[in-house]
Amino acid sequence: MIDHLELHTRDLDASLRFYDAVLAPLGYERKVDGTAKGYGNGNDLDFFLVAGEPSTQVHVAFGAASRALVDRVHAVAQAAGHQVDRAPALAPHIHPDYYAGYLRDPDGRLIEFVCHRPE
Repeated sequence: MIDHLELHTRDLDASLRFYDAVLAPLGYERKVDGTAKGYGNGNDLDFFLVAGEPSTQVHVAFGAASRALVDRVHAVAQAAGHQVDRAPALAPHIHPDYYAGYLRDPDGRLIEFVCHRPE
């Protein structure tokens, strides 16, 4: 099981705006504001951003409790002008209830929001 993930970013301010916006609907907030910026929901602290040269060959998937929440993240991202890769939709080739939407963060990484539950 993954305990936490740290990503390097070329533009920390732009990435913080992106992740502040798109993670808020999932209950995530920025909890650590040192050299590494840490996000979590509840008691978790599992996602970090650090200034540095990024790898764009990363695909991060954040779990959402419902399909409506996936749609909400997508709407928040669109309203904030963030890059949409693929609008939320079912992906039955993965499994019948796999519902996901995909964004690109400021460093070009594929960021997915997914719900595995039936509607």
